[in-house]
Amino acid sequence: MAVENDERWARLPSRGRGVVGAVVGCFVLGGVLMVVPPDGGAGREARVGGVVAEAVAAAPGPEVLVRDREARVRARPGDHASWAVLGTAYVERARRTGVVADYPKAERALRTSLRLRPHGNADALDGLTALANARRDFRAAKRWGEEAVRVAPGRWTSYALLIDAYDGLGRHQDVRRTLEELMRLRSGPAVRARAARVYWDQGRREDAATMIADAAADAGTPAERSAWRVRAGELAWERGEPRESLRYCAASPTAVADPDAGACRGRALAALGRTAEAVRAYRAALSQRGSAQVALELGELYESMGRVEAAEEQYGVVRALVRRSASAGVNEALVLGALEAEHGDPEVAVRVLRAEWERQPGLRVADALGWALHRAGKDEEALSYARRATDKERGGEVRSAAYAYHRGVIEQALGLAGPARRHLAEARRLNPYFA
Repeated sequence: MAVENDERWARLPSRGRGVVGAVVGCFVLGGVLMVVPPDGGAGREARVGGVVAEAVAAAPGPEVLVRDREARVRARPGDHASWAVLGTAYVERARRTGVVADYPKAERALRTSLRLRPHGNADALDGLTALANARRDFRAAKRWGEEAVRVAPGRWTSYALLIDAYDGLGRHQDVRRTLEELMRLRSGPAVRARAARVYWDQGRREDAATMIADAAADAGTPAERSAWRVRAGELAWERGEPRESLRYCAASPTAVADPDAGACRGRALAALGRTAEAVRAYRAALSQRGSAQVALELGELYESMGRVEAAEEQYGVVRALVRRSASAGVNEALVLGALEAEHGDPEVAVRVLRAEWERQPGLRVADALGWALHRAGKDEEALSYARRATDKERGGEVRSAAYAYHRGVIEQALGLAGPARRHLAEARRLNPYFA
């Protein structure tokens, strides 16, 4: 298939191969590279998994695109648009493979594009927003994304990227406003998938499930369908439905080769008590792409099975992956905080997560910091952060079993018996399998 894609790529006329002449937007959405035709995509949903323009009938993967754009910028170093596409392709390749060394390459390529065309370069701005989101640098993502919207307000891809940035910063009203604008500009499976994530964070679990199921059903390519099926499987697991989760993730068109699908299967299988199969699914996912989060989950699965030495070895893998990510500018504070809080030094977790809270005070950070403070014996302060993660007036609308459980345990430690019972019961009701 790769050879066939290369041949089709070679047969395209020069206008088709010069994708940037036809491309107005590149971004990572739902974990896949998406490129929008020059008319803003009127009458056609953006494709997933490679280059898409009106002239392209079969989209190659990011590796094909990287090779083509590297050759193009060597031949034409002043081609700002090719630099922008190259940078975005590096972001997508890093996401798929876990080779974080592609992120600094992406930054150099995208900044080169911006230097060559400093004004009105929405391609580079979208790419920089996607890169910052991938690195969990949401302040930078907000800055680049808002500039992209300013220079090209009708470009729907920029709004999709901004949603992630605002969410990471805990700016919930901005998330709602931006989703409304996105849905005004665009419809289709990619937008429904983004809406599903926002609805979930708003506590609209059934709406989220419907949206992501519709997105998967209407997907235009196997890569797109796989991404949305995996997301549907993740939401099913969060709802406490591991069999439904496994059905979605096992049915992903690229389930065997997709590390996201593998990790999703691992969670579902572990919840169903099929621990040996879960270990194999997690190990397969990690062999395809190094992920500190997935490595941590596997370590905790080993620990739950009484395999203490294997768990400790896996926690060492987590630390190594966090260090590797940091060398490429990727922020893994949440994973490191969770590791230290549960399996290391809770005081270190508190320091890491306090700094993260100062940078970008999203709900996930509030929950993680609250739990780290509890593990460090600082329950009064811990409760203030647990409340931020769960109180609607503070933006904590997501109905999360983990958040409710953490708050309940903290309240229990403080002798708040009534609230503790209520939140622990809520956690069991939302997802009895999450632990």
